[in-house]
Amino acid sequence: MSRVTHASIDHQATRIVVVGGGPGGYEAALVARRLGADVTVVERQGLGGAAVLTDVVPSKTLIATADWMTIAERAADLGIRLPVDTAKAQHPAMRRHIVDLDAVNTRVMALAAAQSADIRARLEREGVRVVTGTGRLDGPSRVVVEGAVGPGGGDGRDGTDVTLDADVVLLALGSTPRTLPTAQPDGERILTWTQLYRLTELPERLIVVGSGVTGAEFAGAYNALGSDVVLVSSRDRVLPGEDADAAELLEGVFRSRGMTVMSRSRAESAVRTDDGVEVTLADGRVITGSHVLLAVGSIPSTQGLGLEEAGVRLAPSGHVVVDKVSRTSVRGVYAAGDCTGVLPLASVAAMQGRVAMSHALGDAVAPIKLRTVAANIFTAPEIATVGYSEEQLKAQGSKYVTTTLPLARNPRAKMLGMRDGFVKLFAHPEAGVVLGGVIVAPRASELIFPITLAVSHRLTVDDVASDFTVYPSLTGSIAEVARMLHQRED
Repeated sequence: MSRVTHASIDHQATRIVVVGGGPGGYEAALVARRLGADVTVVERQGLGGAAVLTDVVPSKTLIATADWMTIAERAADLGIRLPVDTAKAQHPAMRRHIVDLDAVNTRVMALAAAQSADIRARLEREGVRVVTGTGRLDGPSRVVVEGAVGPGGGDGRDGTDVTLDADVVLLALGSTPRTLPTAQPDGERILTWTQLYRLTELPERLIVVGSGVTGAEFAGAYNALGSDVVLVSSRDRVLPGEDADAAELLEGVFRSRGMTVMSRSRAESAVRTDDGVEVTLADGRVITGSHVLLAVGSIPSTQGLGLEEAGVRLAPSGHVVVDKVSRTSVRGVYAAGDCTGVLPLASVAAMQGRVAMSHALGDAVAPIKLRTVAANIFTAPEIATVGYSEEQLKAQGSKYVTTTLPLARNPRAKMLGMRDGFVKLFAHPEAGVVLGGVIVAPRASELIFPITLAVSHRLTVDDVASDFTVYPSLTGSIAEVARMLHQRED
């Protein structure tokens, strides 16, 4: 085993070792480097981690492709017709665009690889070392990289281990898809969301187990691409943790597009058959399909890496316990991203990493305020939220008023043929401060920012209503809802 001691490079620099090159890791590395630290990133599968290589970037690229199909469905409403000979074709597939899934997935993975390469180039340009291998803690101030490739490492073929001494360690370990003992993925018919991109042909009948964010996003995408989709939900509705009005609207859209949504139906097992899969439900019913996607959550990648031996406290769920500036229970050891269980969002992981390094290196830092985190579900239409949800406001007994404006009333939405969606705001009844908001619309992720600013800076509905919006624009509905919440002063 070889040892690399970074103090030989700069005796004054704080030695930072980041374990994990996802958003939490690489953003932390950039901040630490700019603050003068000596930084090494250890990553086993590629810069960007699962977020770039198998999760966020690939899934959102696939969904963006599927979104073109939903846009095309509105063409007839706008007066755009297919050629007469195509429109009269007997086979339905000849009356719509044809999806070449092999080409789609080739593009998806190429974009993910290009993004990963861009991140590596950025880190190296900033002077960050990148070591490929599996990092584990050997005490609170030492990281062992198994099979290390990169500065100070071997070629990885002889199992070379490298020890990195550190003044500060950041754990950005990520998570992996959860599976069921009775439904083991094989990468061909029984799949996790990281394995979908191996498919070369569109699933004829895709069974999606799990109706949370991941399940809803992929169910909607494959439905739009042309698969017959069955969405199996153990709860009363899809997206059980989201705004009830938004979830109800989306489920209605799913059903109107031909998707089968099975509520209160828990999957017990999934097995392969000669030409497909069989999913058995808790009540004994059996659903047959060509493929099944398991979207039943994720588990933190924290086991077997020496965390508990080093004194790092883990929650019963396996997540690393951190405070609001990302400190763990061990001095000098921080954690960021999905392994902490704070919020499974790339934006939150990145912020945790940046805050951790600023705190560790003595720069000005403010604790993360989860109330100001904007989140988006990339279905069609999208669902974007920020601030307090209605369920949270009710649970804590807060006073609030709310107003909802259907998207169909917006002039710009009418021009674009958009019918499904709404803008909803929550505000304090006396002070008028914006407490939260929900937008359901195409590109809701691009529309939520004004409400994020309002929540973050404690703006009132009158503040939002009094500023100009472009006419016609979708953001005009945000100002209109704010005007509807105006309280007249006596």
